[in-house]
Amino acid sequence: MMSTTIAGFDYQRVPVAEGVTLNVAVGGSGSPVVLLHGFPQTHLMWRHVAADLAGEHTVICPDLRGYGASDKPAADTEDTYSKRTMAADVVAAARALGHERFALAGHDRGALVAVRAGLDHPDTVTHLASLDVLPTLDMWDVLHGASASVAFHLYLMAQPPGLPEKMIAGSADAFFGHFLDAWAGDPAAMPAQVRAEYLRPPGRRSTRSSPTTGRRPGSTWRTTGRTGTPGGGWPCRSPSSSRTGSPRSATTRRRCGGPGPRTWSTAPPRPGTSWPRRPPARSPRRCARC
Repeated sequence: MMSTTIAGFDYQRVPVAEGVTLNVAVGGSGSPVVLLHGFPQTHLMWRHVAADLAGEHTVICPDLRGYGASDKPAADTEDTYSKRTMAADVVAAARALGHERFALAGHDRGALVAVRAGLDHPDTVTHLASLDVLPTLDMWDVLHGASASVAFHLYLMAQPPGLPEKMIAGSADAFFGHFLDAWAGDPAAMPAQVRAEYLRPPGRRSTRSSPTTGRRPGSTWRTTGRTGTPGGGWPCRSPSSSRTGSPRSATTRRRCGGPGPRTWSTAPPRPGTSWPRRPPARSPRRCARC
């Protein structure tokens, strides 16, 4: 029977923030490499790659916060599940394991976390690999018409908090299982036991706090925009203050609040206008703090 752990790796619970501990698989020896999984997987997606790399490297495979057997803190603040917060978790986990510098590779959502880690911790991340993901604003630009059906969940998760949670909770296995089945080009690539492990409720979506509560690790705008602010607040895509309802009101600009570089970005449009909307050509594509 196939194991649902990475063969030859040790598993540790590593504290990374107040009240947050990550499940981390560690194996091999040599220069450190950290591998970050995507949605809706866990660290287990790296089981083959990690085993190969362990011949020459110390390989670190965490479950991101909100995923797998890692803690799932309630989203009490807007940055609880931001990519910046998750990136800080990764750096803290590696440091706790004795590695101040490491190479980093991420897939899908993990790639967004990896990029954020490289931007926020350039002296820590020595090498960066970003796999199977587009910058969020570019992604919205290419999702149109029938081709957008592959990412229907992003539109669902962008709805007001509460509705997506109720709909997903009604058939969680069907929801998450759909992506596992649809995105696996070769059905044999994912053994039934591994698929079941990805969908296993205990330790993955605990009753203590759910990864789909508040700002969700599987969402887009809420985890790359609104939750990108250290200390809370609305980082860049703030609701427009205009009451005209005109298309121009959908691109009202404001400055990002809080510490860090301040750049101009566009706000999300009012209900009834098209979204997402491409920022003006002279405006930065994204906030430097998201």
